[in-house]
Amino acid sequence: MKSAKALTDNNFKRWMMQGVKETETPLADKEQHQRHSWWKVMCLTGVDYFSTLGYQPGIAFAAAGSLSPIATFILVLLTLFGALPIYNRVATESPHGQGSISMLESLLSRWKGKLFVLALLGFVATDFVITITLSAADASEHIIHNPFVEENLRFLDHPVAVTLFLIGILAAVFLKGFKEAIGIAVFLVIAYMALNLVVIITGFYEIATHPSVLSNWKNALFTATSIGGSTEPRSIFMIIGLSLLVFPKLALGLSGFETGVAVMPLIKNPNRIANTRKLLMTAALIMSFYLICSSFITSVLIPAAEFEQGGEAQGRALAYLAHTYLGEVFGTVYDVSTILILWFAGASAMAGLLNIVPRYLPRYGMAPNWARATRPLVIVFTLICFGVTVVFQANVEAQGGAYATGVLVLMTSAAVAVTISAWVRKQAVKRVFLIIAAVFAYTTITNVIERPDGIKIASLFICGIVLASFVSRALRTTELRVEKIEFDDQAKAFINELAEGEIRIVTNRRETGDVEEYRFKEHEKRVDNHIPSTDPILFYEIELGDASEFSGKLKIRGVDIDGYKILRTEAPAVPNAIAGLLLHLRDRTNKIPHVYFGWSEGNPLSYLVRYLLFGEGDTAPVTREILRQAEPDPERRPSVHVGG
Repeated sequence: MKSAKALTDNNFKRWMMQGVKETETPLADKEQHQRHSWWKVMCLTGVDYFSTLGYQPGIAFAAAGSLSPIATFILVLLTLFGALPIYNRVATESPHGQGSISMLESLLSRWKGKLFVLALLGFVATDFVITITLSAADASEHIIHNPFVEENLRFLDHPVAVTLFLIGILAAVFLKGFKEAIGIAVFLVIAYMALNLVVIITGFYEIATHPSVLSNWKNALFTATSIGGSTEPRSIFMIIGLSLLVFPKLALGLSGFETGVAVMPLIKNPNRIANTRKLLMTAALIMSFYLICSSFITSVLIPAAEFEQGGEAQGRALAYLAHTYLGEVFGTVYDVSTILILWFAGASAMAGLLNIVPRYLPRYGMAPNWARATRPLVIVFTLICFGVTVVFQANVEAQGGAYATGVLVLMTSAAVAVTISAWVRKQAVKRVFLIIAAVFAYTTITNVIERPDGIKIASLFICGIVLASFVSRALRTTELRVEKIEFDDQAKAFINELAEGEIRIVTNRRETGDVEEYRFKEHEKRVDNHIPSTDPILFYEIELGDASEFSGKLKIRGVDIDGYKILRTEAPAVPNAIAGLLLHLRDRTNKIPHVYFGWSEGNPLSYLVRYLLFGEGDTAPVTREILRQAEPDPERRPSVHVGG
């Protein structure tokens, strides 16, 4: 009888592994998902994209000062004439929500493609993790600086603790079980954008009725202060030039396009691609309007000191205006709305992270089995978010660089993928896409130089993903890795001829492929392994395919060379293809097959590395280990013979 502790441990393990994904199909591609109108799906994208209004104006002013509205206008031009056409093309070429990463994966072959995807996944992880931590940090700013909290709940004035608490709640929701809720997203987005519209209209009214604030801003815009404290006028060209230099720091306002493509499968057919383009266009136009207006009114109406560390507008510029000009009741309603949409943006990012692993890593053999379950991943990602929050001390502006780096690298990769695609197809727009890609590359490089924290964090994620992926690949490499076996008619005939006697398979690395090679190989194996001359043998030759692929389907064809019967196939890993055929023959004929190898000469360690990277090496012992893991019963396990 099991002890209470053992039963508890088993129950906990079952709970942790509940909901393991048996397939690698992306969550959004599954047929059971309900389809929605494009504008509703836009709201699901909007909880990430539109929620950046909670912190974007404050970060923009902190980065660009009085130049913020001009730099934001340049960012809007890049949004409408750069990001939008790029992602319209991505939507056309990845209608099932694979996104730009999948496009680049298909353009690069073998390990080059896999390693490039792993690097991009590092930036995706940076984007999503910082979305969670930055959104939670900004939500805590709205909580702490709410007047009611400041007067009555001063014990909450600990940004790191409040942020950790919000992230913990998010994790608890996912541990319990989180289901996609477009209805909640629609409500939050409509309410939040309506409240922001009220604040913006109020802001323009205040500017119109108090023209002095506009004059003050114009004076600051057209006046430069030197290090010595003297001032000198700025020309319009200098203003534009300076804005071009600083606008990459505002790249947070570009987030949401990759998410917009990822949610494509949730949009109703027909015309899914056209409706996705409507989604992207509408979201971009709405956000462009709010970005320009919010940047302008916050720059004109809020004193510069309030944007600094500890200021009332730090991380909550629009909320500051809501409280100042619309009263504490409206301001509190606005704070609650902002907190909810920022929290839901974190939920959207967590859902995105939980979809990354089953979409790519298991297909590469680069994720452990427990990573197919949601709850262990939630714990891992939550601990990472806790670490990022502590390192950055829940500072919104400090995390902006890392967030912008993740967003910009993904957008640059999308621009490069679209440019390459257009160039390969020799389309007229290829030069336009090349210019857009160059602009995004400049924006990314400038952001990295100005704020290197982003690339440092992304590098840590990349190193962590690559290291964990290759460790997982090494641990899983002796799995069977054969999904299905198909035979042509000749191969079926050869196998049927073996039904009467013993099944003897001789592995062969083809050299000349002539009759002399097979005559010598047959004589060698019969002598070394004492195979009776009356027993027929079947040669098995494997041509190495894409070794970076983890698993696949074997298509085996039969070849007759002057009476010698040969099975030939292509596979990413030789030992796994041999083991797969042996187990298939056993199940098909109800006989235990025998396979014959020769001894390999060389360093076992080098053979191991060759097998892990290139799918070949010391084949005999690896084949036996694969068979041992696949069939625990020795009596039913195919026999492996090594001679010579």
